[in-house]
This record gives sequence, structure tokens and C-alpha cells, in this order.
Amino acid sequence: MQRHTGVIIITHPDFVKHDTGPGHPERPARIAAIMDMVARDLPDIPVIDAQSATDEQITRAHPPAYLMALEAQVPMRGLVALDADTTMSPGSMEAARLAAGAGIQGVDMVLDGRAGAVFCAIRPPGHHAEMLRPMGFCLLSNAYIAARHAIDAHRCRGCRRVAIVDFDVHHGNGTADLVRRHQKGDVLYASTHQFPFYPGTGNPAVEGDAGGFILDVPLPAGTGSDVFRAAYTDAILPRLRDFAPDLVILSAGFDAHKDDPLGGMRLEAGDFAWVTQEIRAICPRIVSLLEGGYDLAALADCARAHIGALAA
Repeated sequence: MQRHTGVIIITHPDFVKHDTGPGHPERPARIAAIMDMVARDLPDIPVIDAQSATDEQITRAHPPAYLMALEAQVPMRGLVALDADTTMSPGSMEAARLAAGAGIQGVDMVLDGRAGAVFCAIRPPGHHAEMLRPMGFCLLSNAYIAARHAIDAHRCRGCRRVAIVDFDVHHGNGTADLVRRHQKGDVLYASTHQFPFYPGTGNPAVEGDAGGFILDVPLPAGTGSDVFRAAYTDAILPRLRDFAPDLVILSAGFDAHKDDPLGGMRLEAGDFAWVTQEIRAICPRIVSLLEGGYDLAALADCARAHIGALAA
């Protein structure tokens, strides 16, 4: 088996098949912006195609009835609105399976020693998808599916604990829902997010910590680098060290950037490089999954900084 200690990018041209309609912020141009940047600025990083997740892999997180219900809503033509934000087109489930499959593939590559770290440039995103409900642009819980695969398929390689760290501007209510419902004690979910803000979750005073396996650090609108970094230095990084994960999955949303039209925080691209480096110092085995980020120039800048930190 060929070993590769550097970073690898996983994506797929068929992510364009997930059509969200005119004017929707979660659009195919997001992947194009990242991959154009990679071709221009990071040409030496290998890029490979994602493989689709199987029903068995998806149903480690979501029940079969949920997957069947999603498949049943795929339109023959045009668009179907699942809620005010979440849309399906004829190619949406194909893209969603590829997005979940990219995370699984990344887990396999990192834990098999074929990659030091993996960045998955994927869509639709996943951290708002609950066990039984799609929402917030998300259909499947890409991060939790990847975490369950890591533990269930790689336990023999010593993968017994996985941490999901989420720095998207929005709280990953879906990931938190799955951690709570499965309650196996082997997945930690840690999130910094703007609060109060969509989706209205992520307040530890109200929701609790799922027996110590959810760490929510809500941050006010206008949060900049100093407060963001302090949240990691004071809360998330110490908990990560205590948990001692065998693998970290990053829900890499870049919509906390100061130029993002959907967020209200004031981060710079360098903040995403910094948090990536700090997490890598604790656990170098990382699979990063794209979540949010809707200003195309800022998205490309943040992805460059993030991938560069994974590759350093």
C-alpha cells in the first residue's frame, strides 16, 4: 500500500448536479471557487474524485426510513423545497451521497496511512441535517456519518474515539442531534458559533452537554480573532486534549469570515489557519469537510489558508 503523509483533496464534478435554484447562496460556484484556487495556488496537492456512500454507511447515522423518505422526494424535474432554505433537484441525492462518501473515503485514506490529512470540497453541506430532518441546506450528516464509519470500520486499527470540531458561524444542530441520539460516548462534538443566530441551538445553558460529549461555545455577533481564538485556547482545545481523539473531523465552515453575507462574525482567513494548526498539534489525523462559506472570494481565501495549514 502506498503511503502518503501530505494532504489530499477529495471532490467531484457531479456536485454541480445539486441545483438549489437561482439566487441561492449554497450554489455550485462555491466548489468552483475553491478548486480554481487549488489549481492556481496549490497545484501540487493531489485531487481525487469522491465515491458515493452506500445505504449501509449512511444508515449508521440516519435510519433507513429517513433515507427512503429523502429519496422519495427527489423530483423528476425542477426543484422541490423541503423547507424555506433546503431544496432538492433531480441530482441532489447523487450529490449528497458523494458528499457523505467523500468523508468516508477521507477517513479510510487517513486511517490507512494513504494521506496525512484530507480536505473534502463537497456540497450539499451536512451539519444541520438531523437524524430525521433535513434543514439548513443539508440533507445528510456528512460529519457524523464519517465519524461512525471511522469507529465502526477502523476499530481494529485503534480508532475508538472521534472528535468533530465545527467552526462554522452556525451551530451544527444536526451533528449535535445525532451525538445525543446515539449516545455511545465515542464521538465528541465541539462547536464555536454565533449566538443568538440560526438555527437557534447551541446554548449550553438550555441544551446541556450530552454527558460531556457536546461542548458548545456560543459567541456574540461581531466576534473577531481575539475572542474566537480565546474560545479555542480556553475551552475547546483543553477538552480535545482530555478526550484524546484517534481522529478529528472538521466541520469546516468559513462563513464566520468578516466578508460573508450570511454571518455576523469578523474572522480573517488567518484565523482558520490558526485553529487548524492548533487542532493538528493535538491530533494530526484530520478529515475536513466543507460546510458553509458564501462569499466566493473569502471562501477561496479561507480554504487556501485552511488547506495550507493541513499541509504544513
